[in-house]
Amino acid sequence: MSTKKPNITVIANLKGGSGKSTVTFNLGLWLLNMGQDVVVYDLDPQGTLSDLAEIRAEEEYEPAITAYQNKRNLIKHLQSHSGQVLVDVGASNMEAMKKAISVANQVIIPVPPSQPDVWATQRFLQIVDTVRGKKKGPKLYTFVNRADTHYAVTESDETEELLGQLPNITLIPHRLCQRTIYRHSLSEGLGIFELSRSGKAVEEFSTFAKAIFPKIKAKS
Repeated sequence: MSTKKPNITVIANLKGGSGKSTVTFNLGLWLLNMGQDVVVYDLDPQGTLSDLAEIRAEEEYEPAITAYQNKRNLIKHLQSHSGQVLVDVGASNMEAMKKAISVANQVIIPVPPSQPDVWATQRFLQIVDTVRGKKKGPKLYTFVNRADTHYAVTESDETEELLGQLPNITLIPHRLCQRTIYRHSLSEGLGIFELSRSGKAVEEFSTFAKAIFPKIKAKS
C-alpha cells in the first residue's frame, strides 16, 4: 500500500442518464494530461468506463486509462493508490456507492436540467448525511450537466437556481452543455479534447475541471 494518501473523487447520482460516466472519463483524461497519476473505478453495472478503457487499450491510445471494477474490500482498494482516484457509481450499486462516499475527499453530483433531477439530488444528500454521520465527510459539489444550449429554454437556469439553494453543498457555476462531441468522442474511446483541441465543449470542460481541481497546474 502506498504511503501517500490518494485524492478520491466520487462522481455519483441516484438517477441514470445524468452523464456521470462521460464526466468521469473526460476528467480522468484531463488529469492524465495534466501530469497526474490517475486510476478509475467503474462501479456501475453498465460498465461504460471499463468499455472505454478497453477500447483505448485495443487502439493503443495514450495516455491509457486504468479502470477497476467492483472489488472485495473496496475501501481498502480505494485507499491503496496514490494520486487521483475517480469513482463512477450510482444507485444501481448502492452498497459500493456508500463505501466510496465514506472514504471520498469530494463528491461531485452532475444534475441534468429538470425538477425530478433536483429532487433526486436532495435524496442523494440525505444518503451522504447518513453515510458520514457525525464525521466531517467529503466536500460536496453539484453542477448542471447536459444543459440546454438554446437561449429560449429556461430549465437549465431554473435547475441551477434550485441547486444553489440546497444546503451544505457547493454549486459549481460552470455548466456542461448537451453537445454532440461527447457522443462522437465516446464512440471512438476518446476524450472531447482528443477529438478537437478547441470549441465550446472543450472550453466548457476545461473551465469545469479547473474548478474541481484548482491546485492542479499543467505539466511543463
